[in-house]
Amino acid sequence: MTEVRLEIGYDEYEDGMRMEQLIEQLAAKPESREIVELTIGSWGQAYEEGPDTFVDTLIGHKDAFPALRKLFIGDMDSEECEISWIMQTNLAPILEAFPQLTSFWIKGSTDLSLKPLKHERLEELVIICGGLSKAVLADIRDAGLPELRKLELYLGVEDYGFDGSLEDIKPFMEPGRFPKLTYLGLKDSEIQDEIAIEIANSPILDQLHTLDLSLGTLSDKGAEALLSSERVRKLSFLDLNYHYMSDEMIKRWQTSGMSVDVSDQQQSDDDDDWRYPAVTE
Repeated sequence: MTEVRLEIGYDEYEDGMRMEQLIEQLAAKPESREIVELTIGSWGQAYEEGPDTFVDTLIGHKDAFPALRKLFIGDMDSEECEISWIMQTNLAPILEAFPQLTSFWIKGSTDLSLKPLKHERLEELVIICGGLSKAVLADIRDAGLPELRKLELYLGVEDYGFDGSLEDIKPFMEPGRFPKLTYLGLKDSEIQDEIAIEIANSPILDQLHTLDLSLGTLSDKGAEALLSSERVRKLSFLDLNYHYMSDEMIKRWQTSGMSVDVSDQQQSDDDDDWRYPAVTE
């Protein structure tokens, strides 16, 4: 047993089952010491209750999971809870409790905090949400993560939690902040063009293998800056899937000689040119 998923269905929750009970039961099993990957899905009424209680339980049983390397908190679909409704909490104590973690995934950003964010071994941090606050962006900006290789952030929209601006995102384009970073995802954004233009000639690209600007509102305006950049051309892979680029721009990418994903073309509202990221509510 190296991979385990814990989740509570509606009927189970109504019958009194709680996530902390599942964690206690799992920790009591001898095979818990072999678990490498733990995914926590729906914990019941995630739109009303955060994970505070079971996070404390998980931390209290940390010695039962010495092999744990990947943790995902909040992996649920829209039928269980809309992504923008998922309640979270300060999850930084988990990283302190599990110093051997190399991968940490989070879904949902309401009340999310990562303070203080420090970890000597974490290689991958992924936050999936409909809107990421500037407070959480600051937590990550100021983090001590010397081994971080992959940073993937769903930035989202103002209506569902994104209250920042390009200024809050610029720090992630600075080289040296995460010296081992090779994958940077600044995606699912309503200001994807601004991000693309800003990062197009950033020195951070020199250390990256992959730049992921997918799932957002990228149009020809941002794409032109990327296509014109020699630094972008040196990337091993550029992910632009789900976008608002024109047919002509798509053809230019396809003949650029670059490894780039320009699939899933969207059409803006003809009347007011509204464009929407892929993941919001």
